[in-house]
Amino acid sequence: MAYNFPEGSSQQFSQTFAAAKTITALTNADPAIATSVAHGYTSGDELLFNIGWEDATDTVFKVTVLTADTYSIDGLDASDVNFFPAGSGVGTTQKISTWIAIPQVLTIGSSGGDPKFTDVNPLAKRNGIKIPTGFNATSVTLSLGHDASNANYKTMVKISRALKKVAFKQVLNGGAVTYGYGYMSVSEMPKLNNNQVNTVDAALALLGRSISY
Repeated sequence: MAYNFPEGSSQQFSQTFAAAKTITALTNADPAIATSVAHGYTSGDELLFNIGWEDATDTVFKVTVLTADTYSIDGLDASDVNFFPAGSGVGTTQKISTWIAIPQVLTIGSSGGDPKFTDVNPLAKRNGIKIPTGFNATSVTLSLGHDASNANYKTMVKISRALKKVAFKQVLNGGAVTYGYGYMSVSEMPKLNNNQVNTVDAALALLGRSISY
């Protein structure tokens, strides 16, 4: 058991993705094992997965190298063939590098990722029931101290204006790490309040899962 605190945490993004490498096979295991001939990865590498399993694509995972041609995907339990059909998970990966700090983060919050339900009201039952149907989309919201001259902020604005996708990483002071991948949007209009620092909003709308290690 461990408790973590936000002080000293770091929020980062990256738009630097290496050339795609092909996965030719994925096992239905926990963790899933990928076959990618001469992949060149090392244990702990952070990879963006674009694969046939929709429950795991557009997601950043760490990997543990097993051989020159295989590695395990840390945190991916693909043992349930109902969600991860055998033989259909192949695709590509891209190694992520050059993480850039999101500047002057004051607050950070998230929404989504929780189960979503459909209400069903059978005629013979006076009590309705809720049936789980998946998970809500995840988003991360940040409040930043406004500094229009900050180089990293300028880069974020350019990404936002171009509607580009980025990888996201949050590192807590205890070492826990959370990843995501999706669209970044950044406000250019600062918020002003008496006796408070000027702020701007930034947000990331994740396309896949958020994974924590």
